[in-house]
Amino acid sequence: MKIPFTKLHGAKNDFLLTLAAHAPNADLPAISVAICNRYTGVGADGWMIVDPTPGDDFDATIRLFNSDGSEPELSGNGTRCAALLLLDQHPDEIRIRTGAGIKHLKLISQAAGEYLFEMNMGEIKVVDLTATVQNHDAVLVNAGNPQCAMPVADFDFDWRALGNAVEHDPRFPNRTNVSFIRPVDPHTIDVRFWERGAGETNSSGTGSTGAAIAAIARGLAISPVTVLTPAGPLTLRTEDGVWLTGPAAVVADGLFHYGRIGADE
Repeated sequence: MKIPFTKLHGAKNDFLLTLAAHAPNADLPAISVAICNRYTGVGADGWMIVDPTPGDDFDATIRLFNSDGSEPELSGNGTRCAALLLLDQHPDEIRIRTGAGIKHLKLISQAAGEYLFEMNMGEIKVVDLTATVQNHDAVLVNAGNPQCAMPVADFDFDWRALGNAVEHDPRFPNRTNVSFIRPVDPHTIDVRFWERGAGETNSSGTGSTGAAIAAIARGLAISPVTVLTPAGPLTLRTEDGVWLTGPAAVVADGLFHYGRIGADE
């Protein structure tokens, strides 16, 4: 089975995108695990099926699978990648239906192969402002998917191990995304990410959103907020909704051979 894909990344959070017309009628979670494997597959944080068929209030639909085969509600970085894939049909604005509702994206600028999009993240809810998870202070946020944001003084501890423990904490029966927030100044936070189903990632759109909203709710930051990620900055503002601005870029096109190499079934 040969599966066509385009590899894109949004701030080094990478995804493989396949148009729905070319997606196999098969075990999609299993394919996601195989295609996202960085040694025996193409390698990515997730695999996305993109259906450009419009509806009454949306222009396209996406379905995302993490590298472990789980299906999250939303990826901010991944949704920007889908907007870039469909840029020829929707050059300025696009409404993309996701598992967390319809998201509106605007193209802000483009330069040197990188495209900057602003995305309406929808209604973001602070679920618990003063939670304690794994004996650590936390803010629980619903950013279209579950977010556990943890303020920290620095990153000089095994935050990856803590992120993994928090992801699987019994408090979260469907697991959770985790972010660690180091305040820099009133408009800047430095963040590290542990994503549900993917582990450590260089950046996260929904994670940046959850971290920024948590920081604002705790009085650690004020809008607009620059979120410093290992892959570069993302910007969030809360005027007229919650808007996240970040990049997307195309990496490569190709065919993934799933199962017997060269098989067409």
